[in-house]
Amino acid sequence: SIKDLARGIDIFTAIPFAEFVDQSLVAYGSDAPTTVNALNALFTGAGLGNLPVITSVTSINTTENVAINYEMTATGGVGYEWENLPAGIVTVEGNVRKLVGSIAADGVYTPTMKVVNYFGNDTETLTITVSNPPYSNTKSVNFNNNDYLNASALTSNPMYRAANGTGASDAWTICGWFKGGTSSDSNQTIISYGGTNKDDEGRVWVYWDGNSSKEQIVLKFGSEDDWLRFTTPDNSLVDNTWVHFIITYDGGTTGSNGGSINDYYSRFEIWLDGVSQTLTKENSNDGWDSSIKNEQFRIGEVVYGGKHMRNNDKVDEVAIWSSDQTANVAAIYNGGTTHDLSVLTTAPDNWWRMGDGDTFPTITDQISTLDFTMFNMTVGDIVNDTP
Repeated sequence: SIKDLARGIDIFTAIPFAEFVDQSLVAYGSDAPTTVNALNALFTGAGLGNLPVITSVTSINTTENVAINYEMTATGGVGYEWENLPAGIVTVEGNVRKLVGSIAADGVYTPTMKVVNYFGNDTETLTITVSNPPYSNTKSVNFNNNDYLNASALTSNPMYRAANGTGASDAWTICGWFKGGTSSDSNQTIISYGGTNKDDEGRVWVYWDGNSSKEQIVLKFGSEDDWLRFTTPDNSLVDNTWVHFIITYDGGTTGSNGGSINDYYSRFEIWLDGVSQTLTKENSNDGWDSSIKNEQFRIGEVVYGGKHMRNNDKVDEVAIWSSDQTANVAAIYNGGTTHDLSVLTTAPDNWWRMGDGDTFPTITDQISTLDFTMFNMTVGDIVNDTP
């Protein structure tokens, strides 16, 4: 039996000697007398006087939301403590040495572990390194009828500009994957940013012409009355086939002088599947020489309303940069294999996976905080159809 001498009470009685074991489940003695002597030495501090030593590993690597199962081990340990455990990690009831749970955000976490006995303690830092999960692409967003995504139209958006283009500070790049559906509508909006006054305010408008004799991507820059327009060749896209697009703008002036129209045209370029396109270039009233306002930012609908994608158009892996990425087209396209854009030498300002890691109705910005919200859509519009 074991008796608390200070309080004069029995703690354990009539316990077989073989049931008294240390943390490694090794019996304290081979018979009752040796077990009693070992326990008395432990309780009175008459043992060897060794400090405890933590023996478990002091660093672990994991990924976001993956289960952690860790146990602190030590020699000579009697009591165990933890401090500064990260959110999502807890000790196991009945075994404070053991940690379970998972961590939602990548980063390095450093809780403190401590073991004590009657002669002192040992303290170590457990370094938990949490990484992003390996990249995989299994989802895209499907559009029908009046479906669209809306995000805040901020002045920090790369497509915003205060006046006529001033140079590199107004440059931008848009990229994404697109799969045309079966609608023959000629103005099916892929992405649009800018002013909502159709006739008098400028906008960036990228759309899909699904007419069977056209099947092309179009960029229209400006207002309804004053604009530059760039169109890829007829049948440069194929229904129900994924294509990668990159559109660049170098930030320069885009209108006001008819004699400079070729300069304005030269500001823009479109690539499909990594290949620069021979564009049809048109203008109205010598282009657009004013601002692109921060009024609406949408995927699937033009900023002044309507012009939706239809009949199962799909969009995936959309990103924008606040710079002209012409020099990096090959790296962005990556030979036609989708990849983690955040690890590019110049990462995008904003990147939307379009379903992967998203929870309806939010399409999360993987780089910043500019999330899209799905409108007139259901969770079923996040689909397993990818490039």
